Formats: sequence, C-alpha cells, structure tokens
Amino acid sequence: MTKHLARCRPSWPRPLLRSCCFYSSAPSSPPPAPPLLLKLRGDLKTAMKAKDTNRLNVLRGILGEVSNVAKSSSPVKSDLQLLALLRKEAAAGRATAEEASKGGRADITDNENAQVAVMEEYAAGVETLSDNEIRESIVSVMQDMSKAGEETKKGTVLKKLLGPGGILEGKPVERSVVADLVGQATGS
Repeated sequence: MTKHLARCRPSWPRPLLRSCCFYSSAPSSPPPAPPLLLKLRGDLKTAMKAKDTNRLNVLRGILGEVSNVAKSSSPVKSDLQLLALLRKEAAAGRATAEEASKGGRADITDNENAQVAVMEEYAAGVETLSDNEIRESIVSVMQDMSKAGEETKKGTVLKKLLGPGGILEGKPVERSVVADLVGQATGS
C-alpha cells in the first residue's frame, strides 16, 4: 500500500492547523493462499499441541521454505508449486537417509525416513491428473501434429500440451511428469 504525502503550504497566521494531508490508493487484497498451505499452517498448530516432533519439524521446514520463496520473484501461489517443493524436500530427505545408512547411523536414517513419510502424506493429498489422462492428451496432440505434417519432437509436443492454449494449460499437472511421459512417447 503506497501512501502519497502531499504537503500543503501552511498559512502562517494559523499555526495550529495541520499542514499535511495523506492520500492512499485502495488497498489491494493479496491472492488467496493455496489450500494445502492453509492445511500445513493448521496442522502446525495441531502438531505443536500433540508434541509430534517429526511432523512439527517437517511443517516448520516446509513453511520456512515457503516464506523464503515468497521473498523471491516466483512465490508459491498454487498447490502444484507447493507439491513440487514437498517432493524436492522429500528427495533431499531420502538422499540424507541413504547417506546416513551408508555411514551406519540408524538413528538419522529412521528420523529422515519418518520425515519423508510425512512429506509424502501431504504430497499425496494434492490432486493431479493421472498418468493415463496425461498419456491420452499426449497421444491426441501427437496424432494432431502428425495429421498436420509436423514433427513430433519432445519440445514441440510439450509446447502444444503446456503452452498457451494447450490441452493441459492450467490443469493440475506436474511439468516434470508430463516431460517424462512425452519423452517416453516420442522416444527421446
């Protein structure tokens, strides 16, 4: 919210009058938070009351990461972005557990595996299109492209799927999953 300060020239015979006027633009409300983010915030309080340390550590870590990302040029605005963040953190946790098991640290391995299970629990709660629905879209696009005489390369198929006006534009899909399935379909 920006405030513009307009200074008026005071008339000197009346020194008790205020010489400043404040103007502000209409406050713009921030976009609503993703439903999963609201659930994470609510579950944080529940985990604190239940003294569930694994869940509490996971939720604090994820919410901290969300607040760090919020300060960047691309804050988390949807459940899919939050899902990508959860999967990234789960992959890092799995890698840590693997390294700890190689080092003979069963305590760290158990702790990381428990935290990964909590992250996967939240990730499973986000609805995305199934692989079969994505494959159907890929086949449809590839058939349309071959009818039009266009090459069915991975990049061009991805543009037709996810680009502006694409079949999957705005739908709940992860780009990495779509890219993998297009790679399988095109043989790339």
